Amino acid sequence: MKLRSLIIAVAVAIAPIAIHAQTGLYLNPIAMRVTNSTADHGTFAFLGNGGTSAMFYGVNMGGYHDFKTPYAFKAGLDVRDSVLHANDAFLNNFLVGVRISGKPFHNGWKPYVEPVIGAGTSRAPATTLAVTKFEYGLYGGLDYATHHHIDFRVVEL
Repeated sequence: MKLRSLIIAVAVAIAPIAIHAQTGLYLNPIAMRVTNSTADHGTFAFLGNGGTSAMFYGVNMGGYHDFKTPYAFKAGLDVRDSVLHANDAFLNNFLVGVRISGKPFHNGWKPYVEPVIGAGTSRAPATTLAVTKFEYGLYGGLDYATHHHIDFRVVEL
């Protein structure tokens, strides 16, 4: 079977599910304290020459697409990118994962969980060399529906 025919067959098969899907975009400010027990010295010292701690600030952006399921929960895909800076150092992580969410309460609260994988990139101050490594994680959180089309992300861990 040709790949094109397979893609068309899958699209036709999931079309009834996709009709009731939910798509969301998000943009959140983020802050993170990075610490090290011993001071690092030299050109590639990530927290600065002699530094043991720094606050990184940036933005977390992404989007998700939940498919409607016949169950009490929804399953979908999530793509997120976090960009953080401090002391001329740079952290970036690009993650893709499965989003499982539900609405067990009838008052607008929607918990979710997301196992994710991707790539993390870091660059120390005073250098152009960046290192990218495999990354994985597990996110969980709670959204609150403030409007039919707007949710407020109360917490994410």
